[in-house]
Amino acid sequence: MSKGKFTLGAIIGTVIGVITGVLTAPKSGKETRGDLLKKAEELKNVAGTKAEDVKTKAEGVVDEVKTNTDGLIKRTGKAIDAAKKGFNEKK
Repeated sequence: MSKGKFTLGAIIGTVIGVITGVLTAPKSGKETRGDLLKKAEELKNVAGTKAEDVKTKAEGVVDEVKTNTDGLIKRTGKAIDAAKKGFNEKK
């Protein structure tokens, strides 16, 4: 199971647990709505933090792929030039 699927499952499980706990608590409707709003704000903050983490990691991966691709292009160009040189010398 990938980390992303696990994290998504954990977030969904947390949300369901919080909602169930708040709705079954012996409080007035006004208190329950306040609790729901507070928990929703907390979850929003956690989701924002996770999104920023994912964005940062994705940017790192993009940079790494770009660097590797640039290196591969250079090596391929050198190999082609060497092959052309060797082919021309054999004529």
